[in-house]
Amino acid sequence: MVGRVSSGGASTIKRSEPSIPCRRLAAVAARRYDVPMEIEFKTERLTNGLTIIAECDDDAHSAAAGFFVRTGARDETRALMGVSHFLEHMMFKGTDEISADELNRRFDEIGARNNAYTSGDLTAFHAHVLPERLGEVMELLGTMMRPALRDDDFVTEKGVILEEIAMYKDNPFTVLYEEAMQRHYGGGPHGHRVLGTEASIKSLTSGHMRRYFDARYSSDNTVVAMAGKLDFQRCVEQIESLCGAWEVTNATRDLDEPDSGAGRFELRDEKVSRAYMIGISAAPPLNDDRRYAAMLASQILGSSDNSRLHWALIESGLADEAQAEYHGREGLGEQFVYASGAPERADEIWSLVERELSSLADSVSEDDLARLRERMVTGVTLSGERPADRMQRIGRQWTLLGAYLPLEEELARIGRIGVNDVRDVLRAFDPNPTTIGVLLPAS
Repeated sequence: MVGRVSSGGASTIKRSEPSIPCRRLAAVAARRYDVPMEIEFKTERLTNGLTIIAECDDDAHSAAAGFFVRTGARDETRALMGVSHFLEHMMFKGTDEISADELNRRFDEIGARNNAYTSGDLTAFHAHVLPERLGEVMELLGTMMRPALRDDDFVTEKGVILEEIAMYKDNPFTVLYEEAMQRHYGGGPHGHRVLGTEASIKSLTSGHMRRYFDARYSSDNTVVAMAGKLDFQRCVEQIESLCGAWEVTNATRDLDEPDSGAGRFELRDEKVSRAYMIGISAAPPLNDDRRYAAMLASQILGSSDNSRLHWALIESGLADEAQAEYHGREGLGEQFVYASGAPERADEIWSLVERELSSLADSVSEDDLARLRERMVTGVTLSGERPADRMQRIGRQWTLLGAYLPLEEELARIGRIGVNDVRDVLRAFDPNPTTIGVLLPAS
């Protein structure tokens, strides 16, 4: 049996000393919704570098597990754009021993809610089951992580991917967003399209995919995350038997800060009848504690209701949509602002967006932050109730940050954010977009 290297062993969450408002929020969440605020976090690392983490909760009624691979669109060459997402599809096509039909049937037979996804930063495969079925779902997940990658499956799935790309061409926001990201990062990997392009997928070969898989789906580039009612040591032993022979590849990722900003551009499309506008600016990366202030600033600016953009554009009837979103990634971050409306009013809409962006730092108030903190109660409650959500959270966290932060501590950090913190991050990361795109009707 392959040996294991413990990285701290089991550790019970230690409570921080949050601010008074935050302590009240945490107490309210726990009291109202019976949120498990004390959860045992455990971690272990196999000798081949595979990391296993878990939030163990003996009172949970379910269990969840996922394999998180630190690879995504940003790790692809331009010629291989879309290979990470394509490979995600191929993982469900079976192994040398298990067909695709049998794999799907066995997931169904144990009542698993399983799925997968690919982003710019990672690819994840996960499942949520009753505790007594966790061993079976771990076996299926661990087995499918070494797929057959058959040529005939590759050809069939290539058609599916091309259909998916064609489908998203009918979504105005996706068309504008992908073009804006590509231009914002000068065509570099940070702006790669997760699905790839029609040209990159058509030219991709099964040999390209196998080499990409061998280089990046390695033991030292993968995290197994679990949450809920589970026997951690038994799970570690099972994962070791499934994955202990995986090879180490020392996969790397370019973490140099990319050049960004593309000015203004305009697209025309005969299929659209409205005007769609997007702006992108730099924001704190995922490993920067200023991300919490950036997130709150984004909510103040453009949450779906009771935000600056909502009142200026939606309630006034000027725009159909108006939102803002902060997106923190490994080593970089983006702030998005988005709006749509009648083409003849596009300039007026964007003028108001720019007005709200320019006045945001000076207009932030304690009332804004107090309102948003109340929303955090719901967020903490929902994330704390479902093992599937907790597994996703810690899996992404450890894969991209290499660390664990309890939900309660994250809430405490948010609770400590004051008006000056929000203003400071808005001055450090100018929210006025450096890339602005508009999609208009052809006429």
